[in-house]
Parts: sequence; structure tokens; C-alpha cells
Amino acid sequence: MTLDDYDHLQEAGKRHLWMHFSRHGSYDDAHDIPIIVKGDGMHIWDTQGRQYLDGLAGLFVVQAGHGREELAEAAAKQAKELAFFPLWTFAHPHAIRLAERIASYAPGDLNRVFFTTGGGEAVETAWKLAKQYFKLTGKPAKTKVISRQVAYHGTPHGALSITGIPAMKSMFEPLVPSTSHVPNTNFYRAPDESLGGFTDEKEQQQAFGRWAANRIEDAILAEGADTVAAVFLEPVQNSGGCFPPPPGYFERVREICDEHDVLLVSDEVICAFGRLGEMFGATKFGYQPDMITCAKGLTSGYSPLGAMIASDRLMEPFLKGNASFAHGYTFGGHPVSAAVAMANLDIFEREDLNGHVLRNEGAFRSTLEKLLDLDLVGDVRGDGYFYGIELVKDKTTKETFDDVESEKLLRGFLSKALFDNGLYCRADDRGDPVIQLAPPLIADQSHFDEIEQILRSVLTEAQGLV
Repeated sequence: MTLDDYDHLQEAGKRHLWMHFSRHGSYDDAHDIPIIVKGDGMHIWDTQGRQYLDGLAGLFVVQAGHGREELAEAAAKQAKELAFFPLWTFAHPHAIRLAERIASYAPGDLNRVFFTTGGGEAVETAWKLAKQYFKLTGKPAKTKVISRQVAYHGTPHGALSITGIPAMKSMFEPLVPSTSHVPNTNFYRAPDESLGGFTDEKEQQQAFGRWAANRIEDAILAEGADTVAAVFLEPVQNSGGCFPPPPGYFERVREICDEHDVLLVSDEVICAFGRLGEMFGATKFGYQPDMITCAKGLTSGYSPLGAMIASDRLMEPFLKGNASFAHGYTFGGHPVSAAVAMANLDIFEREDLNGHVLRNEGAFRSTLEKLLDLDLVGDVRGDGYFYGIELVKDKTTKETFDDVESEKLLRGFLSKALFDNGLYCRADDRGDPVIQLAPPLIADQSHFDEIEQILRSVLTEAQGLV
């Protein structure tokens, strides 16, 4: 790329491109927009030819790695045969084959696949289905949703209402009513009363899991069980920094949902398709949801696609008479995206990507846990290839940073320093300050070591800043 080309891209980008979740005031004459132009395997390159290790799989997306020619070829081949046709009353072969394949991976009787173009749309679809299902089955008052604090479920108005991050919602209020939020499963910051008086960590985790699950029942009873339609939970909660479920948590949640006739939605937009070493996180943690929402890794990001997967029970009322789920998206189940997803799942099976994650997840964890010797690192948590590193002011007291300190640490230093040192990852403070890591599923020990070494260097430098 010539200097003229680069200058033009910067000028045009600053003048015309509205980037997502971005502070555009940060880009001025002295601060350029980072522009990524190439990806191959575990790495990406910018316009200056600098190489970075992709420690976030794009955005929890590029499971099979960058530069997979067979995925690009699948898209081109399908575009030549049938570039587009909607799934409104009609179908096309790849949508049918992909729905069958996804259903074969899904746990239990989750056999019905409704395609969207992304995760937020999948969450919207699940809530709307829950509402209509209960209307069709004689319980029209069951419309409300319960989710967890600090959990992120998407940006459309319904999904944003389910989201448990007040700062992300305040600009867009009033939102869709009828949502409430319960404690999440952050064991590192579990309140003392949730630990059952135990001193053994395993017993504490079990007590905490039951305590956290029981808060869902409290919320259902407070709202009125005859008004609650669904509970939305991620297998490993993303926002806040990768909270895995404590032992027994989902078993108790399933009991509560069954007792009160509330649908359990497993929001797996991030966790599905290998992120945890299984096709679905519900399988990893042994629970049976009524719906799964998914997207991101389904195509490894080579074409946009999402899905809501529902049980036979939820489809049953729509198989009678003139009933119809009056909901859909123009590009949901796009023929090109469906073809790419089929090719992506071929890679999963041929290269055993799930098995690769399961064989290496312990090594990833232990490599990241080396960072616990740093004063700034309070906790390392997660599962599979999905981890958060919580940063603290004081490891003994677990004191966190205030808003000014967090701003200085994360945006004032860490985000740029990590990128400048060759690591693309995420520094986030939607909860307490964390660094998140979710590399492509092809990552091995050499990549874990590189991630740890870059983090160690940058975090050591950061320790004296706040």
C-alpha cells in the first residue's frame, strides 16, 4: 500500500465511516484509525504491514482461523448457483441441510432451527417465540424475562433490555419493559452470605452455585410465576470477564424453570461452536435448555449468520391450523452464509477442532495463570478457549479501580500498549476491569506462550500507572 493510499483511507475513514462502539473523538490528525487488511491462521496484519496475534478471534468469531480458502470458495460457489433467496414460505437446499446438521449437534429435542443474521437477532427471536408460545398455549400473561447482572445479550431494543449493563442502556431508554436481573456467577466476588459458611473452596463453589440459582427463583416469585416467560443465561457469561457456572448451578436452574413453567434460553452467541470445546456450552455443562441462541462461530465469521434453536415442544403449536410465527429477517439463512457454515462445520469435524480445544484448554489456563504472580492480576477465570483476567488495585482486599483509574488504565494505556506489542485482545470495564482472551480454536502452546509473554510485559509496565 502506498502512502497516498494510506492517507486516503485515513481521511475517508475519519470523514465517512461510523464505526461500532467507537469513540470517534479519539481519531484526529495525530491519531490514525487502525486498519486491518489481512488475516492468516492465528495472525492479522495492518496497512503498515505490522503483524499481530489475534487473541480474540476477531470478536469471538474466527474459530477455524483466518485465511481459510475453502470457506471463501464455498461462498463463491454458492453465489454463482443461487446468490439469494429468502426463507419466507420457500426454502433452499443449504438452509435445510444446515438446519438438519445443527439439530444433530444440539442437545435433547432441540430440533427446530430459525435462522437470523446475527446474535442479537437470535436473542430477539427467542424472546418473541417465548411470548407467542405462551399465548398459543393459554398463558398470555407470561411475557417477562429474567437475566443476570452485567450480562450482555445484544443491541436491538429487546436484547438490550435483557442485557444487564445499565450504562449500555441509559442512552436508549425507555426500552422494552418486563425484564429483571439477578446476580451473576462471579465466584471471585461472591458475597460472604453466598458461601454457606464453608472454608473449603469446592464446598464454597457448590454453595455459591445454589445461592445464585435460587436468586432466579426469587425473581420469578417476585414478578409472579404466571408472568415470567423465560430466563436467558450464557453458559460462560462474557461481560464482566468470563464467569463460568459453579457446580450444580445449571442443574438447579433447570429445576426452577421446570417448577414454574419458565423457558430456559441458553444464549450461546459466543460459547457455541467450539469456544468451550463442544458444539454447545449446554453440552459442556450438562444442562438441557428449551432454546439456544447462537451466531459468531457458526461460519467462523466468513459470512454473517445466526440461529435460534428451539425444542419440538415450542414448535408444536405452530404445526396446527393457521398458526404462524410472524417474525423473520430478509437475510436470515442466506444461501451463501449457509453454504459457508456447512464448509466451516466440515473443518470442525475433519480437524477435530473441539477435541483440540479440550486437549489444550488446561494448558491455556495454566499458561495464563502464570500471570497471577503480578500485583495487578487478581483472578484468571474461564473455560475452553475463553478467558478473562481481572485487574485489581490490591490483591489482598480485591479492591478494584474507580472509573477514572479504570479509564486511565484500560483506554489510556493497556488497549494501545497490547496492540503495539503485537496482541489483539480486549480490555473491558463493563464490569470490573478485565482483559479478555478468546483465540482461534487452532491456537497451540506456542500461541499461549506468546500471549502470556506480551501480557506480562505490558501488565508489568502498567503496574506503576495507577
